[in-house]
Amino acid sequence: MKTQVAIIGAGPAGSLLSLILHQRGIESIVIERQSKSYVLDRIRAGVLEWTSVELLESVGLGERLHKEGHRHDRVKIGWRGSEILDIEFQRLAGKPMMAYGQTKIQEDLYAAAERENLNIIFESSDVEIHDVTTDNPYVTFTTNGETQRVDCDYIAGCDGQHGVSRGAIPFKRRSEFERAYPFGWLGILSETPPLPELVYANHKNGFALCSERNPMLSRYYVQCPLEDTVDQWSDDRFWTELIERLPPSIGEHVVTGPSIEKSIAPLRSQVIEPMQYGKMFLAGDAAHIVPPTGAKGLNLAIADVHYLTEALVEHYAGNSAKLDSYSETALRRVWSSVRFSWWMTVLLHRFPEETAFEQRMREEDLAYLTRSESARKSVAEQYVGLDY
Repeated sequence: MKTQVAIIGAGPAGSLLSLILHQRGIESIVIERQSKSYVLDRIRAGVLEWTSVELLESVGLGERLHKEGHRHDRVKIGWRGSEILDIEFQRLAGKPMMAYGQTKIQEDLYAAAERENLNIIFESSDVEIHDVTTDNPYVTFTTNGETQRVDCDYIAGCDGQHGVSRGAIPFKRRSEFERAYPFGWLGILSETPPLPELVYANHKNGFALCSERNPMLSRYYVQCPLEDTVDQWSDDRFWTELIERLPPSIGEHVVTGPSIEKSIAPLRSQVIEPMQYGKMFLAGDAAHIVPPTGAKGLNLAIADVHYLTEALVEHYAGNSAKLDSYSETALRRVWSSVRFSWWMTVLLHRFPEETAFEQRMREEDLAYLTRSESARKSVAEQYVGLDY
């Protein structure tokens, strides 16, 4: 097979990239190692910056997003057990954000791929990248027991942290920056009405978060030790701990119920530099991982796709400047988002073996945000996302 852009990975980044390139007249083939149902069954975050909402609208994915998504104009942060900090996105930053599950975005993207007859090859094993520093890069893989080859102009690595793309950059040519956090998030899904706003909490027992997937599906998290297992957390224990960590005026409104999914996720920050090597470009989790505290992971993947599509479109029109500088451009936004996610994580979590001094400093940061509208505006601008 031959195409202009071979895309590895059919998650949000890869399938969105293929859709936009198709709409801009550029051919692509997407190679995905998992089955379509496996990709759709993955539980992921769903908080969209307004910039991401506008980009999805621009490619025809806005109808369901606005019908089933829930616009949020503010976020609340509980601390000291009873204090509540209110950050008003719309008033302070001029934009809201949108709660819309990543699973729904993936469903929308696959529906669009079928409508527009995009070429996505699922269940492709033994994926390998070849000759990315030459003018003739190609990708090989196995499907239905047969080895296939895709010759292309460029390769987009959108296959996440465990994919083959980041490894195609030689170890001596790439830098990896990483921070592993000494705790995890225990998350549950429950078929219960969510709270009307997103709520974060800093408590002596640890962090908590109340979010939503739809009007009858809630997503809640509590900080827990990395060595904990799901079996140690009954539904009753989870609900008791969640409500304990929230200010009483918020906790009393939490509707409890049986969990339909429960998992523990470790938290880390990671950035791979550069995000391009020869004729290959990284996008999404293949290039960076952020803790979900700042709601940036999916939004960064969408931003990468925006920068890469703009660069490829201009390249095929005769100007390669943006393509040559893709990594530099994308990394500016990546590092800004990584810093914000790290700051939010430090602000809201309790770290093992920290002293009372660290917690008092954290509380003073929250007190300063409460007193200063300028400080809240800075947080609001970063949370809802700056323009591209």
